[in-house]
Amino acid sequence: MGPWRCLLLLLPLLAPALRAQQQQHLMEYVERRLSLLEERISQWHDQSSRYSTELRDFKNQVLGMLEAAEKEREAMRAEAESAAVRVDRLEREVDYLETQNPAPPCVEVDETLMDKQVATAKQRKNEKYTKLTDCSDTIASVRAMKILKRFGSASGLWTKDAAGGSEKIYVFDGTANDTVYVFPRMREFTLFSATRKAARIKLPYPWVGTGHLVYDGHLYYIRQQGPSFQVIKFNLANKTVVDSSVFPAEEQIPVFGLSPSTYIEVSADEEGLWAVYATKEDEKNVCLAKLDPASLDIEQMWDTPCPRENAEGAFVVCGALHVVYNTRPPSRARVQCVFDVSGTLAPEDASLVYFPKRYGSHASLKYSPHERQLYAWDDGYQIIYRMEMRKKLEV
Repeated sequence: MGPWRCLLLLLPLLAPALRAQQQQHLMEYVERRLSLLEERISQWHDQSSRYSTELRDFKNQVLGMLEAAEKEREAMRAEAESAAVRVDRLEREVDYLETQNPAPPCVEVDETLMDKQVATAKQRKNEKYTKLTDCSDTIASVRAMKILKRFGSASGLWTKDAAGGSEKIYVFDGTANDTVYVFPRMREFTLFSATRKAARIKLPYPWVGTGHLVYDGHLYYIRQQGPSFQVIKFNLANKTVVDSSVFPAEEQIPVFGLSPSTYIEVSADEEGLWAVYATKEDEKNVCLAKLDPASLDIEQMWDTPCPRENAEGAFVVCGALHVVYNTRPPSRARVQCVFDVSGTLAPEDASLVYFPKRYGSHASLKYSPHERQLYAWDDGYQIIYRMEMRKKLEV
């Protein structure tokens, strides 16, 4: 028997042993792979636990920082509220001190001026005024202030018809222009930006300054023509010029020291129309004239003791001129000089009225006798001042 034959006879006997050895190698391989997989799963579990711990620590750290920030925000808000309370208290104390210690009197002791006023009174000016109404009120204080919005440039004028009966708002943007914006009501003027809800009135001549007035359906505005100034009476219904008149004053100068663009301030009160102006002849003080609203004639004229220096505006209430003063740079505006044409209210009996400090200085102040309030333009902001009134003879 050859060797190959012997090998063939032995193969059936060796096959189980070979298979068992292969299975053992396979099991060892599977065990090694499972062991490696278990090791990797253990490493992943350890890393996941570490990341979870770090994330939890970071979350706790962030929550702590948020709590600290919230506490700081509450502390800052409490400090801001406390500061606001202190500022309000300080303003009240300042108001009290200013009331108890009024500013120096606005009337300068000038013998030459006094002699001149006496001589003029003997001629035609400063005659006793015959009142047209029984109005005997004067301003006691500013009762409330309401800031409507910010519109237009730093200087301008906004007002209603001073005679009442209309809800329209008239806006004069700037100190030299020829277009008046008209809003149908206060709501449209307050809520809507720009001039989308406003009608436009194109005037035949441009205006100058901020001393214009809407009264009884007419616009009375100032036009400069060379060295002279005209008062133009413009009908707002049919958009035509009804009348015009050259103001009978020579060598006019700005009526208010802090408002160099305003040469004539047309004002209205319970008595009718007035014009506040100034001339080189008496350049230190403000002058007052009573206007006829129908013909624009000057009915009567007065030299007042109210100085132009540091004046920013004026208005008339029940026949008494109230001149408002400020400082450079702007501070708190105040009524510091009152001139009553009827002589009922003595200067020392007039209230020293202060306006709340807000933005800058008033470019215009228009009194509404129908509503007993002022329409003010302060550095582009439109403000309403509601006035507290008292009787002139009240002690």
